[in-house]
Amino acid sequence: MSEALLTAQTPGTDTVVPGASGARQFWRRLRAQRAALVAAAVVGLLVLIALAAPLLTAIEGQDPTAYHPSLIDSARGGVPVGSLGGISGDHWLGVEPQTGRDLFARLVYGARVSLGVALAATVVQVAIGVVVGVTAALGSRWVDQLLSRITDIIVALPLMIMALALLAIVPSTFPRPVLVALVIGLIAWGNVAKIVRAQTLTLKGLDHVAASRLSGWGTWQVARRELLPGLAAPVITYSALLVPTNITVEAALSFLGVGVKPPTPSWGQMLTAADVWYQAAPQYLLLPAGALFVTVLALTVLGDGVRTALDPRAASRLRVGTGRRDGAGKSSEEATA
Repeated sequence: MSEALLTAQTPGTDTVVPGASGARQFWRRLRAQRAALVAAAVVGLLVLIALAAPLLTAIEGQDPTAYHPSLIDSARGGVPVGSLGGISGDHWLGVEPQTGRDLFARLVYGARVSLGVALAATVVQVAIGVVVGVTAALGSRWVDQLLSRITDIIVALPLMIMALALLAIVPSTFPRPVLVALVIGLIAWGNVAKIVRAQTLTLKGLDHVAASRLSGWGTWQVARRELLPGLAAPVITYSALLVPTNITVEAALSFLGVGVKPPTPSWGQMLTAADVWYQAAPQYLLLPAGALFVTVLALTVLGDGVRTALDPRAASRLRVGTGRRDGAGKSSEEATA
């Protein structure tokens, strides 16, 4: 897979010649996918909003944990005062029912928690999966068998049930976002290990890896210099697809009440409190649900684009904005049909 990034085919010929660097070819293929570019822009905007959450809330003049009882109509059960959930110049997206906390402030701070937990969990998963997968592929037969059986057990474990059990017994004094990220990462690394092990076994049979072994390099020197660069493409691709999965897992755990705890804002935790307000204050439910939907969709589309750009032989699963036009006005997919 990674070898495709190091060569380019001359237009109009069947000759494969050394082309631009792997990074340049990757960016060129990624730019050819309009859907992936739009998704990348959306993801970049979401990350920017999450990083700038303190600045944005300071501009609005609100705090995500501050209560505003004067903005709540207690006679109507805690519904926000005013139209559209209390939207005003001071509260750009309105306020929460019953508490009066600013929705915009909680939404942007919730982006920090949801994205941060998902990215941290992905890092843990990839780190453990790469170590276990490479060790299993390069180790002796009994090491491979032992690690492979442990990986099978990890893959078979029900993620949500195990996470619910672990999160329920850990003391509440432990930082909840960190705990959720660790639990997801420590339970869900099995598929990464399987992918890395299979790819490492394939790379072991290549000529340049065999030559490095014959030259006297040690096992881990071969892994660091010859195997890890070849593992970059599949690991990056799978990591890009893991992030949206981890966002939904964090949201589900928070929705079930064992994830991020109030008053720390999280999109999943906001959905937990909003399930009874979808008629009286629909924006309280629609805002975090819409943010989750847009984030997961953008990350999924971007992950598919990264996968296609890293491996041009693999056709994109997307049908919109991924076909490049040739000189005759036909897309690349039509030209190859």
